[in-house]
Amino acid sequence: MLSFLLSRLGQGILVLVGVAVTVFFLFNVLPGDPVALLAGQRSDPATRAAISADLGLDKPLPAQLLGYLNDASPLGIHPRDSAAVARYGGLTLLPLGSQALVLKAPYLRRSFQSNKDVLSILLDHFTGTLWLALAAMLLAAVLGILFGIVAALRPHSWLDRTLITTSVLGISVPSFVAGILIAMTFGFYWSHWTGLNLTGQLYETDPFTGNHLVLRNLLLPAFALGIRPLAIITQLTRSSMLDVLSQDYIRTARAKGLSAYRTVVGHALKNALNPVVTAVSGWLASLMAGAFFIEYIFNWKGLGTITLRAVENLDFPVVMGATLFIAFLFVAINIVVDLLYAVLDPRVKL
Repeated sequence: MLSFLLSRLGQGILVLVGVAVTVFFLFNVLPGDPVALLAGQRSDPATRAAISADLGLDKPLPAQLLGYLNDASPLGIHPRDSAAVARYGGLTLLPLGSQALVLKAPYLRRSFQSNKDVLSILLDHFTGTLWLALAAMLLAAVLGILFGIVAALRPHSWLDRTLITTSVLGISVPSFVAGILIAMTFGFYWSHWTGLNLTGQLYETDPFTGNHLVLRNLLLPAFALGIRPLAIITQLTRSSMLDVLSQDYIRTARAKGLSAYRTVVGHALKNALNPVVTAVSGWLASLMAGAFFIEYIFNWKGLGTITLRAVENLDFPVVMGATLFIAFLFVAINIVVDLLYAVLDPRVKL
């Protein structure tokens, strides 16, 4: 198990390095002048040169790449002067003359627009995306498993055909199209019946009583984001349940006189959920990445909203940091899923 974990961690690090290198070169060929964004168009040459030196833009491109990787890595070699300590912080592991090997939080540079640390910006907005993804996944898992069981218990019936046709539509419609339709239908045209808002946050601030949890603002974006995994989980549960219900031990349980409920829930469902658990775990990272346009449509405060606004404003450090952050989530969740799947199913050999 330990060797497998170390191997997966090594592969994950290589993936993150590859993403960082790709993102760095992509954003270096895009039009736009970071110095002009920070200094303004009417700044003097001395100010522009100072900003360029501070960002490392006066160095060759390979040196800029190494500097970015050194900053983004939790292990980095940095000077130990007051400016470096204020910028990177961290714990000194090994002194190297005027420099030192430092264990620190990844430094993803500073925003061109607000001059705030990019990692702090991402962490401030991460909770909104996390709650949205968890709500969408919970909705998709509960309804998808329920619909899949119902379809498997009545195969080839009108209910089964309706659920399968609806799930195919759910897979086919892009999330941003579904988000616009859901927002306009339930949050605008039918809002006087549904009581739901077109936009809103999980917490609303009242000047007298403070923050209030408003769960109804989560319903529409969670439903829009969860449509595709809901459709896939429905089909996956139906297929797995049909396979399990045809096994000999299910026929034996029925022959012994067990009730339909105990047969389905106690025997069939437990053995049919392994592929569903894997799908649910794997979809969580995908939902966090796919929430960008849903957040933008519903004006939800999350990683998607802040990243798309950064793209509009050519705020490259925020976009690059968000890309690395999402890649890290993918790697971490996939490693956890592999370990959980091995624990849940003893037939799996690492």
